[in-house]
Amino acid sequence: MNRLSTIVPPPYRAPVQIDSTTGEDTFATAMTQERLPFTVRIVSNETELSKAVSIRADAYGRHMPEFGEKLRIAEETDTEPGVIVLLAESRLDGTPLGTLRIQSNAYKPLKVEQSVSLPRWLRDRPLVEGSRLGIVSGSIGRLVKMVLIKATLQYCEQDGIDWAIVAARAPLDRQYDQMMFEDLFPEQGFIPMRHGNNIPHRVLGFEIDTGHQRLVEARHPLLKFMRYTDHPDIDVRVDRDSDLGELFPVPSMSRAFPPLGRRPV
Repeated sequence: MNRLSTIVPPPYRAPVQIDSTTGEDTFATAMTQERLPFTVRIVSNETELSKAVSIRADAYGRHMPEFGEKLRIAEETDTEPGVIVLLAESRLDGTPLGTLRIQSNAYKPLKVEQSVSLPRWLRDRPLVEGSRLGIVSGSIGRLVKMVLIKATLQYCEQDGIDWAIVAARAPLDRQYDQMMFEDLFPEQGFIPMRHGNNIPHRVLGFEIDTGHQRLVEARHPLLKFMRYTDHPDIDVRVDRDSDLGELFPVPSMSRAFPPLGRRPV
């Protein structure tokens, strides 16, 4: 595991030339492939789910010991329709390194909706909530977290999801700010979350359709990593007859665009 602890995300390199037709720098748009020291995939059996639950409980236990103990067993939500659990495992020895649960609202309301009513323009839209993020400590954990978030956004793109939503406590909420997630309740700030041990969280969202362009316009330091680096060790494919987004009606024009101010990083 010592070998893995030295792995960090690739450093940002300043763009060297701007394409006047697209506004994108030529370095960023050059697609490259990168192998990771771990794989990220959807759990498909009890053994894999147990690994995810274990790393989840350990991660929560570092900050909330009592709540972490409650998470030692799989939650009912983990196996409900429209829910997947991601697992990051070391390619070296199969050690679990991280996990994240993705719940769609195709079959039931998101967990976050137990604590807050989503804005009207998000109702009847295909959404997912990322929750129960758990990673190992150290630099490898930071890389795992970034890749799990990238995998979540890839999953949203392939499944016709409009928005990815997270509830984040301080100071983790600032990391989502840096990744272009937007506060859905800027006037309310931190809101106690029933599924988050009643700890105050900010509710943030990432609009999938505009995500690429917003990263480009912000000249985001993770643009290369998130959009122009192919990571074959990420596999979030799901065998379905149709994607989840097709289960929802097309929104009216008055609800298609959120009244949020776009703010660059």
